[in-house]
Amino acid sequence: MASPKTVVSSLSLLVALIICFSPVDSSNTVGKGYRLISVEESPDGGFIGYLQVKQKTNIYGSDITTLRLFVKHETDNRLRVHITDARKQRWEVPYNLLPREQPPPAGKVIGKSPTTVHEISGSELIFSFTKDPFTFAVKRKSNGQTLFNTSSDSASPFGQMVFKDQYLEISTSLPKDASLYGLGENSQAKGIKLVPNEPYTLYTEDVSAINLNTDLYGSHPVYMDLRNVGGKPYAHAVLLLNSNGMDVFYRGTSLTYKVTGGVFDFYFVAGPSPLDVVDQYTSLIGRPAPMPYWSLGFHQCRWGYHNLSVVEDVVDSYKKAKIPLDVIWNDDDHMDAHKDFTLNNISYPRAKLLKFLDRIHKMGMKYIVINDPGIGVNASYGVYQRAMANDVFIKYEGKPFLAQVWPGPVYFPDFLNPKTVAWWGDEIRRFHELVPIDGLWIDMNEVSNFCSGLCTIPKGKQCPSGEGPGWICCLDCKNITKTRWDDPPYKINATGVTAPVGFKTIATSALHYNGVREYDAHSLYGFSETIATHKGLQSIQGKRPFILSRSTFVGSGRYAAHWTGDNKGTWQSLRVSISTMLNFGIFGVPMVGSDICGFYPQPTEELCNRWIEVGAFYPFSRDHANYYSPRQELYQWDTVAKSARNALGMRYKLLPYLYTLSYEAHMTGAPMARPLFFSFPEYTKCYGLSTQFLLGTSLMISPVLKKGRTQVKALFPPGSWYHMFDMTQAVVTKTGKRVALPAPLHFVNVHLYQNTILPMQQGGLISKEARTTPFSLVITFPAGATEGYATGKLYLDEDELPEMKLGNGQSTYVDFYASVGNGTVKMWSQVKEGRFALSKGWVIEKVSVLGLKGAGPASEIEINGSPISNEAKKIEVSSKEHTYVVGLEEEGENKSVMVEVKGLEMMVGKDFNMSWKMGINGAN
Repeated sequence: MASPKTVVSSLSLLVALIICFSPVDSSNTVGKGYRLISVEESPDGGFIGYLQVKQKTNIYGSDITTLRLFVKHETDNRLRVHITDARKQRWEVPYNLLPREQPPPAGKVIGKSPTTVHEISGSELIFSFTKDPFTFAVKRKSNGQTLFNTSSDSASPFGQMVFKDQYLEISTSLPKDASLYGLGENSQAKGIKLVPNEPYTLYTEDVSAINLNTDLYGSHPVYMDLRNVGGKPYAHAVLLLNSNGMDVFYRGTSLTYKVTGGVFDFYFVAGPSPLDVVDQYTSLIGRPAPMPYWSLGFHQCRWGYHNLSVVEDVVDSYKKAKIPLDVIWNDDDHMDAHKDFTLNNISYPRAKLLKFLDRIHKMGMKYIVINDPGIGVNASYGVYQRAMANDVFIKYEGKPFLAQVWPGPVYFPDFLNPKTVAWWGDEIRRFHELVPIDGLWIDMNEVSNFCSGLCTIPKGKQCPSGEGPGWICCLDCKNITKTRWDDPPYKINATGVTAPVGFKTIATSALHYNGVREYDAHSLYGFSETIATHKGLQSIQGKRPFILSRSTFVGSGRYAAHWTGDNKGTWQSLRVSISTMLNFGIFGVPMVGSDICGFYPQPTEELCNRWIEVGAFYPFSRDHANYYSPRQELYQWDTVAKSARNALGMRYKLLPYLYTLSYEAHMTGAPMARPLFFSFPEYTKCYGLSTQFLLGTSLMISPVLKKGRTQVKALFPPGSWYHMFDMTQAVVTKTGKRVALPAPLHFVNVHLYQNTILPMQQGGLISKEARTTPFSLVITFPAGATEGYATGKLYLDEDELPEMKLGNGQSTYVDFYASVGNGTVKMWSQVKEGRFALSKGWVIEKVSVLGLKGAGPASEIEINGSPISNEAKKIEVSSKEHTYVVGLEEEGENKSVMVEVKGLEMMVGKDFNMSWKMGINGAN
């Protein structure tokens, strides 16, 4: 459950935009820069240099006199540039939270020594620098292209590097044609591509996602830069690993970071393809978590399922409506007075709940509940008692910091404390013994607080009163501005209105374990809770944990999925959901989705139709609604139910493909949902495209995103595309084209690209059943091609094993290949570790080959070298001509057919080869 957030007023937004668009502070007032006084090779293969301030200023505090520069090529394609105080340890993202190489410790400054090098070259990247003033650049070795350059010029004017205790500033120049993506989390109204002069603030906040271009629940200070140089695409990424609040000013030809503390810890990954970038980035921050198969099914949730009978009715109604459903969720309705790890025995009596869970578990369905970090201050509450006994809470002046969330007065666990992690895991274990949940949903972990400042529990009045919405602060509070942590010299554009950094969260002068200030660790809260939750679930279940977290940081995808928070039931929120989803794929959090049909207010019937047609293809697909909204389960409208059966019906057929994508994400970081430029980086027209997306390399979704439309204008990159709902329909273009496609209310445009082999099953109403159905392969060649080659892959395993990998005896991986040439179609497989698939008895029952030249029937079918008699084997062979929404530009070249062969019994777990001859008309 999430609280309705403050909607930024037009006046506040205007003020925020004026602040954000104000000129960058000049170097004459903020900082005069540094000079490099020495640099030498360090024993670990890096280089250490020392920087001395040129002239101190007092704007935002005094400059740190001497800095330590550490440069190292950590891999062939990753460069690290780390700048910190030379004499004193400063705050950094903890190395136990995000494991990585550690630079040499700060300490004694080496005296001046001759600087004999001016650049440090690696396999793919070159670090070069100037001494006075100190600037540095990162270049691509292969073509000399400058990727990052802190040296200002007349085309990109900006100030020198600044390094003060609570204010760091550094800038880079950029070419005008660079396309940037990332710097989140925020709701980008203008699409996935970053727009110059929009505000980009990174600081985790409980601000509703209906607010555009403001800092939301997560902090990901990374961007991908895609450039087309002489017709050849090159991508790289830049991460500033820093958890302090920051504003990032992107002005088209420059980008400036203004950070409120910590260090400069830059990582540059060389790419050069977008997929290379996420591979290299996630090799640093952690590969995405393995997901259980059932998590790729459809999920239903609502804040306001007042009792168990309502939940039972929801499950039964989905089944009655023949709409797929895998997971039923509870918001805090199951809790006793909103308290974590409790059960309301009146509305959710344990005996009846256990009986219900036993029933749905036998069906293969799963059950997930919400958990907020705030622990109710209640002396009779066992969770609170054990927390106090273990001393696990964040402190302010030696006492637990008091806040208010749903239970009323709460304290917040300090997940940087090892004792807290152990206590949290024990509470998860206790609750799991009470209710056998299948995953946890951790919300409000930015962290969210209904109050601001230093608060006490009021005497003589009930808090909360039990009336009204529950998110109105009822504690007695006063502002905290007495420290430079609560009132820092530089004010980031928090919540879009330059709110104080402690506004409706933990006071930034509060202390974590080992004296860590909330000021530094604030944006890590959800990340640290996610890690503790992952440890807790894994230790009690012995299964692959499923965690959904609202707040995220660099590395969160290693442990959890993410949904995009409190969106709105509007067409704009539907459009924005695509950009946010695609960004999180770049951030290394591929299991992502938005509340289908919107969290609040209630969507129109038409919008909900169109939303499920998009949401059925989110990696994480869940309908979720607000307490105060009318019911919006997909069966509530007959038209929406029809659209859901259609779109989710296709999703459930595609589950083998989606699960294989989740395996690829876990192994290489590859996003499940991707911008088109991931597969078509040469095609610059798709660089800013945010209204379509790919699943994997070649399955394109082109949804209706505007009211009253019955067609959609979709951009098709060059090649042949086949419609998944009617594979005789094709779009073929040699140069790429925008095409008007019919899109009546229940119709979804999903197209499969050429040169692909797509594994599918027959679908079903639950993933457990869908997994048992026969497989089919869809093979696509360029339309009418006399020669072609296609590939595909399939990963299968016992999906609740903690690890997702080959070699455990309970997984199978298959590479599929196909070719056409000399009038012969061939397909074959290469199986790795087939025993698991063989134990399940999975067979390939049908192959559909699209784009074959000619119109003749298939003949002389052979499987594993043996001719097949159609009569003996009951094999059915059919062919249909393709029809073209758009055809080849040249007349007479666009005649091709789809050939289907049914009745096969080829074992998925064994290598096979199959071939046939095309008829006379199809021979070359």
